[in-house]
Amino acid sequence: MNITVVGTGYVGLVTGTCFAETGNNVICVDINENKVKSLQEGKIPIFEPGLDILFDRNTKEGRLVFTTHLPEAIKNAQIIFLALPTPPGEDGSADLSYIMGVARDLGGLITDYKVIVDKSTVPVGTAEKVSAILAQQLSKKLFDVVSNPEFLREGVAVDDFMKPDRVVIGTSSERAKKLMKQLYEPFVRQGNPIYFMDERSAELTKYAANSYLATRISFMNEIANLCEKTGANVDMVRIGMGSDSRIGKRFLFPGIGYGGSCFPKDVQALAKTASEHSYDFKILKSVMKVNGIQKGVLTKKIKKYYKNELAGKTVAIWGLAFKPNTDDIREAPALVIIDELLELGVNIRAFDPEAMEHVRHLYGNRITLCDKMYSTLEGADCLAIMTEWAEFRNPDFERMSSLLRENVIFDGRNLYDLDNIKQQGFAYVSIGRPKVRGRVKS
Repeated sequence: MNITVVGTGYVGLVTGTCFAETGNNVICVDINENKVKSLQEGKIPIFEPGLDILFDRNTKEGRLVFTTHLPEAIKNAQIIFLALPTPPGEDGSADLSYIMGVARDLGGLITDYKVIVDKSTVPVGTAEKVSAILAQQLSKKLFDVVSNPEFLREGVAVDDFMKPDRVVIGTSSERAKKLMKQLYEPFVRQGNPIYFMDERSAELTKYAANSYLATRISFMNEIANLCEKTGANVDMVRIGMGSDSRIGKRFLFPGIGYGGSCFPKDVQALAKTASEHSYDFKILKSVMKVNGIQKGVLTKKIKKYYKNELAGKTVAIWGLAFKPNTDDIREAPALVIIDELLELGVNIRAFDPEAMEHVRHLYGNRITLCDKMYSTLEGADCLAIMTEWAEFRNPDFERMSSLLRENVIFDGRNLYDLDNIKQQGFAYVSIGRPKVRGRVKS
């Protein structure tokens, strides 16, 4: 099939590359000339494991190409995916200006039947709005608008796309349904479902899914905070909860709050949608409040440990991205904590395997960015762990002890076993678990 993807951001690039991998001819179009030129030269602007292999293979085969010229990009397309930004406005609502702008452009360009697909995460009723804009210039026989939300997790997006748990397609058109089924059948050969539904239900499904996962995370963070008050261990509570088949084991790990491009934005947007329909979505309001508070929990633990005498201290930080296996720092808890520590007069030394350049652009010389995880510890008073990268899970504790001024770790992701860390002689403060007292360095 001939596919056009409008937008080469995270979703657009993964979508276009994975469709090309199953033999489709894909043209990705973007207005950013420098970005398109870079993609044409084989440079991928995001870090996503496995994407580079598919990208290289399909660009070399000519199935995946990039352009800034929209008219040429859609000329032979059967399906046009809109993978455009929908950033939150000040009131939490999704900004649809990019999508509506491209819809107006398409209205003046389409001359034969095409399926227009909202791949971006959009509020309920967006497909109808796009249809209305297209209908101002086109006969309704020339297009159908479909809602096809993405469920990609950063760090495993290629696997999520190539082997989806489910594909959700919102359309009332049998013609569009047939084309979309043909497109997606290679991805569900193992029997995972393609769910066809109305456009509004498809749009709401994405928001509901992400908001529910954010709710689970926030609930466990509240449980972790209660564990600290009661003397319970959240690890034990989590295991006991997760063994219940009605609950399951996933998204029960406490920490320092969720971040990224999806959860914060989608929870806000769903709450805004509820407000617009005069519904008081109390749980979502609590989720947003809890997550905001949780991002400050580790700073409070550091302040308490040092009895509020932090000025001049040096804190080493491992992890800057909002989660492992990505370079995305949007809404990352680490940034909130860095800002709070800087306000307290703390010197910051930081390392992340992939997110360093993004942070460098943000902070400049206000913090010290280190090339290696261990060099970050040199002369630091303590270590604070913000992201659960795999390479942080089994460190050389003796080497760490030799570099740190004191054996003190504040762990926002609960990476280490309490008994083991006690044997290593470190003072250890984590989330929802008993504190470990360390041995004083001689």
